[in-house]
Amino acid sequence: MAEARTEAQHSLSVGLQDLPDAEVLLRLLAAQASAAATVEPALGAIAHAAGIATEALNAGGKLAYAGAGSSGLMALADALELAGTYGIPPVRTPILFSGGAAALVEMRGMVEDNAEAADADVAAAGLGPGDALICVSASGRTPYTLAAAHAARTRGAAVIGIANVAQSPLLEIADVAVLLDTGPELVAGSTRMGAGTAQKIALNLISTLTGLRLGHVHDGYMINLLADNAKLRDRAERIVTAIAGEEAGDARAALAAADGAVKPAVLIAAGARAAAPAASLLAKSGGQLGRALAALAANENPSARSSGHQPGDSFE
Repeated sequence: MAEARTEAQHSLSVGLQDLPDAEVLLRLLAAQASAAATVEPALGAIAHAAGIATEALNAGGKLAYAGAGSSGLMALADALELAGTYGIPPVRTPILFSGGAAALVEMRGMVEDNAEAADADVAAAGLGPGDALICVSASGRTPYTLAAAHAARTRGAAVIGIANVAQSPLLEIADVAVLLDTGPELVAGSTRMGAGTAQKIALNLISTLTGLRLGHVHDGYMINLLADNAKLRDRAERIVTAIAGEEAGDARAALAAADGAVKPAVLIAAGARAAAPAASLLAKSGGQLGRALAALAANENPSARSSGHQPGDSFE
């Protein structure tokens, strides 16, 4: 098997063990910054990936994640955040991790080679037409991840491949190839370092752009969050207060009327008065809060419509 660039020796690694702590840390930090910079050339592919993810979720499909080892952990971290941040139910974002839950306690390398398990995991996730699978592999040739990509494509799902080696098998079979060419690691083969950093940034960008296009972010606020603890309930109240421009007490009352859902609570606080009309406004706006607020403002000020002014333009 040919050596992947992620397994090669980094030019700054020679004698690393003999350097003072400050110099070692400066080199490690510089390598992290260099890894982060590899994301920018991939922004076009990242935008394409987010478009596919948005299309799948908008149509009621799934956005699944697959990976092994350190790359799998990056995928896992992104997937687990989608419910709390954007209110996307976990059943819509299945996670295919080599070795399953047991591998999270003790990561054993042998499970990365289990292609049969990947086939079974894709089948168990029920992936098919209308779904998308994000596959993450630093080398781009991890057997488990490659097998998951092949199985998903066979079943009709779209595949987004994220890898750190150019012309690797994963990128060649993916519908969207996201290359993060981080090169050798300062600790050769330790792809949790530079490769993992670039992967995490790319995944953050994909999922955040997806959340924006789904209408789950408004003026930088997460408006479809699942407020299931004290911190998030306080955040939800502050979001409603900020967007609706009302007092905290009004925000709390609106959230109570909306059963804790931020989008309808904003509309209630802004003048929709009750959950039913707020829900109607959201349905007519495709779940986009800015459009719903504009429609609410237009309904309250019909003269603005006749003058040609579009109320709520600043919300878009």
